[in-house]
Amino acid sequence: MPPVANIPMGGQHGPSNFDKFKMGAMMGGTVGVIIGFIYGTVSIFRHGAGSQGVFRTLGQFMGASGATFGFFMSIGSVIRSDADPKLREAYMRAHRRPIIMMARPGWKKSS
Repeated sequence: MPPVANIPMGGQHGPSNFDKFKMGAMMGGTVGVIIGFIYGTVSIFRHGAGSQGVFRTLGQFMGASGATFGFFMSIGSVIRSDADPKLREAYMRAHRRPIIMMARPGWKKSS
């Protein structure tokens, strides 16, 4: 006989809002750093590094872009997951389009 799994009653629960916040920050930060690297490299090639040098200038571009995009992505991921599924279902039911014309029972579509 196989061992019984130790599953808590009530079903599975998804990640918490803080977990979603962290995941959004990590994903947004990663994308922001990549975009900052691309934009910073192009900017350095076009305008030069300035008095701070190539690596410091590129690091500033990457850090600023990563922090900005990570911040907005983390907030967006929490806002998106904050709604209750029952409220979403009620919203979808309330905004359903009415049937304009119903087919008669003996009516057939012409081919």
